[in-house]
Parts: sequence; structure tokens; C-alpha cells
Amino acid sequence: MSPEKAQAYWKENISMILKLLVVWFIVSFGCGVIFINELNAIEISGVKLGFWFAQQGAIYIFVILIFVYVRAMNNIDQKYGVSE
Repeated sequence: MSPEKAQAYWKENISMILKLLVVWFIVSFGCGVIFINELNAIEISGVKLGFWFAQQGAIYIFVILIFVYVRAMNNIDQKYGVSE
């Protein structure tokens, strides 16, 4: 792989990771701490949404982020010819 192609590969890789980290931060810190009072105004099946996000919702989002990361990395690897 040429140095220019390797640099473009890592730039795209880091960009994708940073985007996923922003989502992770918004869900974990935003929904679990900052916006908890606003989310607690909404109830689903008798459970306040802020509490649900802090206890379980964030975990679901994290698992989804793992699958999104795997799919995105597979696409990036194929694009740059470094897939397995």
C-alpha cells in the first residue's frame, strides 16, 4: 500500500471512530446525566425514559455501535483493498 493510500485509510478510519465516539458520548453522558430531567418527563410502560437510558438504553446503543463499527470497518477495508 502506498503511503498516500495508507494515510487516506487511517484518516477515514479515525474519522469514523470519532463519529462513533460522539454518539457514544451523547448517549452515555447526555442521556444519562445532562438530559435526564427532560427524559424523565417521558414515561414508557411506567418507567421514566431518563432512568431507562441510564440503566439499559445506553447498553443497547453501545452494542449497536459495535455492529456499526464492524460494518463500517469492513467497508473501509474493502475500499482500500486490505480486507481479509
